[in-house]
Parts: sequence; C-alpha cells; structure tokens
Amino acid sequence: MGKPKAPKAPDPKETAAAQTGTNIGTAIANQTLGNVNQVTPDGALTYSQTGTKQWTDPTNGKIYDLPTYTATQTLSAGQQAIKNQSDKAELNLATLAAGQSAKLNDLLGRPVDTSKAPAAGDPSKIGLPQYTGYGAGPTLQTSLPNTGNVQSSIAGAGNIQRDVANAGQIQTSLGDAGDITKSYDYSADTSRYENALMERMNPQLERSRAALETQLANQGLQPGSEAYNRAIDSATRQENDARLGAILNAGQEQSRLAGLARDQATFQNAAQSQNFNQALAAAGFTNQAQAQQYGQNANNMQLSNAAQAQQFGQNAAQLEANNSAQAQNFQQALAAAGFGNDAKQQMFQNQNTTTAANNALKDQSFNAQQAQLTAQNNARSQYLNELYAARNQPINEISSLLSGAQVNNPNFVPTQGVSIPNVDYAGLVQQDYANRVNAYNAKQAGIGSILGGVAGLASLSDERAKKDIKQVGGLYEYRYKGEGKDAPKRIGVMAQEVEKVRPDVVIKGDDGLRRVDYGLLFSAGKRRAA
Repeated sequence: MGKPKAPKAPDPKETAAAQTGTNIGTAIANQTLGNVNQVTPDGALTYSQTGTKQWTDPTNGKIYDLPTYTATQTLSAGQQAIKNQSDKAELNLATLAAGQSAKLNDLLGRPVDTSKAPAAGDPSKIGLPQYTGYGAGPTLQTSLPNTGNVQSSIAGAGNIQRDVANAGQIQTSLGDAGDITKSYDYSADTSRYENALMERMNPQLERSRAALETQLANQGLQPGSEAYNRAIDSATRQENDARLGAILNAGQEQSRLAGLARDQATFQNAAQSQNFNQALAAAGFTNQAQAQQYGQNANNMQLSNAAQAQQFGQNAAQLEANNSAQAQNFQQALAAAGFGNDAKQQMFQNQNTTTAANNALKDQSFNAQQAQLTAQNNARSQYLNELYAARNQPINEISSLLSGAQVNNPNFVPTQGVSIPNVDYAGLVQQDYANRVNAYNAKQAGIGSILGGVAGLASLSDERAKKDIKQVGGLYEYRYKGEGKDAPKRIGVMAQEVEKVRPDVVIKGDDGLRRVDYGLLFSAGKRRAA
C-alpha cells in the first residue's frame, strides 16, 4: 500500500482570473437583458450597441472587450408636431421679448420721480392730550356715638323644685296561686281491652271454623283442593277483619279515657289561672293608687315651677324691651351716618364723571388728528404704488413672453429586472480542494485504523487546517476546514505546539501543512532519529 499524497492547493491567481472572467461575462449578459426597448403613445426608447471599451485585468494582464450602449428617445408624430410648434412659438416670443427689452434701457435709465407724490403726514404736529387727574375722595364718618348700655342680666325668680315626695312602694311580686297540672294519668295498656274483646270472639271464631270444615267435608271437598282453599281463605279473612275490629275498638276506648283525664287537668289549670289573675288585679290596684299619689305630687311641683318660670319670663321681657330701645337708638344713629356718607360719595362720583367726560373730549380730538395723518399717508402710498406699477409693467410683460409651455415627455413603464447570478468560481475551487483534502484525510484515517500504534504514521494536525477548535484537557476537539457543522468532531494535538517540544514527530508535507506521527508521539521513551 503506497502512502497517499496530499492534494495540491489551487493557485490564487488562476482562481481569481477565472472568477473575474465569469463575473464579466455575467455582467455583460445582465446588461444586455436589462436594455429593454419601450414604445408608448407619446414616444419610444431604444437601446443600441455603439462600440466597445477595453479593460485590462490588473491581476493577470488579460484584456476584455466591454460593449457600450446608447439609449435613444424619440417622440410620437403628434408630440413631435407639438414640440415643433412650441419651439417656433418660443422663438417668436423670445424675438418679441428682445424688442421689448430694448425699451427698458430708456425706462430703467430714468430714476423714479416721487416729487409729485402727496406730502406725508407730520406726526410732530399732533399734540398729546393733557388729562385731568381725579381728586381725593370725601372724608367719611367711621364711628357712632354711644347709645346706652345693653342690659345683660335678669333678676332671680326663685328656686326650681327638682324632686317629688315619695308616694309609697310599688308592689312588684304576687303570692303563689298553686301549681299548674302538666300531665294527667290514663291507662296506656290497650292490650287489656284487646284481650277482653278477643276472649269473647275467639270461641265463636273457633266454632265457626270447625263448622266450616265439617260443612266442606260433607260437601266432599278435600283439604288442598281449590274450592276448599278458597273457602278456608275467605273464613280466614273474616277472622282477621274481626280481630282488626277488636284492635280498633280497644284504641277508641283508650282515647276516650285519655280525653276524660285531659278535661280534668284543664279544669285544674283554669282554677289556678283564675287565682293568679285575682292576685294580679289586686297588685295592679295597689300600684295604680300609688301612681295617682305620685302624679298629684308631681303636679304640685310643676305648678310651682311654672309660677317661677312666668316670673323669669317677665323679667326677661323687660330686659329685652330695654335692649330693643337701645338697639333702635343705635340703628337710627347708624342710618344717619350712612345717609351722610352716601351724599358725600355721590358728590365725589359726580366730580369723577365730569373729569372723565373732559378727558374723553381730549381723546376724541387726538384721534381726529391721527385719522387726518393716516389719510395723508394713504394718499402718498397709493400714488407711489401706481408709479411703481407703471414702471414694473413692461418688465412683467417681457417675463411673461419669455415663459412658454412644455412638451409632454414619454412616460416609460419600469421593466422587470432580469439578472443572471454570478458563479462563485473561487468558492467552487476552494470547495473542490476541501473535498480532496477530506478524501486525503479519510485515507489517512483509514490507514491509521489499520496500522494504529505503528511508528511512522502521520496525521494532519496543522492548526491552519482546523476549525471549531476547543481545548479538552491536554488535547483539542476540532473539525477540519471543509467539513460541515454537523460532522463529528475529532480529538488530537496541534502540530505547532508539538513541534516546540517534540520536533522529531512532526512532518511538514508538500502542501506546507504539518502532520504529527501519533504512533511515535505516544511511544514511551522512543524518539525518531534526527
């Protein structure tokens, strides 16, 4: 088995030259596709090749001929006729404007004469109004004379009676009227009545049963036959009905005796209630008499207090009458002072009104002078505007003659851009090289798996040939350049690092990349001869 040879790296200049040629060819094709001729109602746009230009590749000196194009725009027959007429009209207007502009030499050569304009108003001839100030107001009365002292106390009318004489003790309890009967005795043993009734009925029932059986036997009906069983069943139901009737009669008798006991208990409770009500009525009569005595005592006390209150009210009324007289005197003095102050204030207002009227007359005279000055200025401004308009009119006419209408240009629609993408020739060359390197590495790995541990086997370990490098302990985890992101990672050493301490196990290949002899590297105590 021969040792595989590493693939030769591509020449950058050759790759660049091939890539440039591909790009130029693609650009020329895209330019040709993009030159789309267009025809519209207003005109047409056409492209034509009018020559070539030479371009030299600076990397290899190769010369390329690059085509050059010219875009020609033509108007439709109608738009061309409009343009011809517009050009003729513009020429006529320009000729007329040139003739008119000769007159401007004389017009603009003479300065504007404003000597005949009306004179402007003179603001200095308007005198400012002299206003009359307001005088001081009248002195108002701010105090009133004393109208007497206000009476603030009332004579005593006697003491108020605040308690009532004792009228006796209220009865709050009643004597015992006897116990209430809460239960009554009656016989609850209904079986005694039932047994008594059954003792009378059973012999008769037994005789009737024996007579029935004899009768059935005489009729030839045997026990177990349908007719015999039907007759015995009917007799049995009659016996049961009789026993049920005895039970019901016993219950009715028991209820009758219970009703008698209940009536006796009710009579006893009615007697006890009557005795209680009589004691209650006697206690109420006693309490009512005591309340009447208390009410009489309270009435006497209220009568005394009412007399005392009447005396106090009379004293208060007299006091209020005195105070009302004093207040009336004060109000009369206050009204007199207010009337005097109002009169003085009215006189002061009359003086101010007269002063304001005089000042308004002075304002009116001042405004009239201002209006006259404004009228003079307006007349002068109007004269100057007319003078300037007469001077500017010829210039405006010439400017109007020089302005003309424009011909409608064709509106071309945007064409759909069609382009040919560039071929990544350099990328393809690099990918081909990476594929060949991978194939070489695969062969190297296959040989390593067969001859694992044998000295002299070297694996590509150059740092420049690896990517996605991550240190794991004393080794590195990596992928070779050209391998996809999903390719499994490899584990090994970096040739540049090993070369510093074990140059004897590092081999430099024809491609300039370093390789490591893993068998020799990991053979304890062994070194390859220099």
